[in-house]
Amino acid sequence: KGVVSNFGSLSEKLVSIIEMKNEMYELNGKVALVTGAGGERGIGRAIATRLASEGADVIVNDIVVRPYDSQTGWGGLPEVVREIEALGRPAISIAADVSDASQVEGMIRQALQRFGHIDTLVNNAGSRPGRDRVPVVDLDEEAWDTVQRINVKGTFLCCKAVARHMIDRGEGGKIINISSTSGKRGVARFAAYCASKFAVIGFTQALALELAPYRINVNAICPGTVDTERTGYIAAALAPTGTSAEADREQMIRGGASQSPLGRVAQGSDVARMAAFL
Repeated sequence: KGVVSNFGSLSEKLVSIIEMKNEMYELNGKVALVTGAGGERGIGRAIATRLASEGADVIVNDIVVRPYDSQTGWGGLPEVVREIEALGRPAISIAADVSDASQVEGMIRQALQRFGHIDTLVNNAGSRPGRDRVPVVDLDEEAWDTVQRINVKGTFLCCKAVARHMIDRGEGGKIINISSTSGKRGVARFAAYCASKFAVIGFTQALALELAPYRINVNAICPGTVDTERTGYIAAALAPTGTSAEADREQMIRGGASQSPLGRVAQGSDVARMAAFL
């Protein structure tokens, strides 16, 4: 009974905190870099626009301007920039491969030339599901390497470059790495992806200890199934040959929803709320 009473009191406090979100998330004057932000339904776009709505200036990145073919005419990175500017915040887009050190360094230089500093880094860029979603005995070395190169090396390179700037600036900062629930438990046919996301969690924990003395917070977010463009690629990779890609995707969404206490899979906005909090 006492526990229930205390929980009720805590719930009321949590509601009050949520209602005060604009005071909590005062990001005016802050600059955020979000990688992998070019998808129409992606987590990156949701995070970038959410941080902008809280007052941040934003740099959005992806490997190319339009990373996904779109039936809706979605314009990719320039479209995200327009959305952010419509919220009253400055924004630029930079196409760069996060797994290439020289391109990452160039991206950071360009961002600093435009905004002068970076307060928040969100490492959201990830490998595209496909040939890696097979049993380990059938997994090509090249497919394994691609996943590790983008998910792990890309996170490392962006963290290294931005953390160096944050340390030199001496004003603290926030780094948010997007891992996955597959970084906390193994999933059959996801071995390459699981290995990469487990690595991101371990890397995040180590980096958090290293950067704490500089007032730089490092955290990882571990989403489950999120309804993004990637969901279709995952479903297609796992589905039997000759089946409908859209039907496979819908089945995957239904399966994810049935395993969630909320009765639905996550949306990009759900992850964006957590990123804004962090």
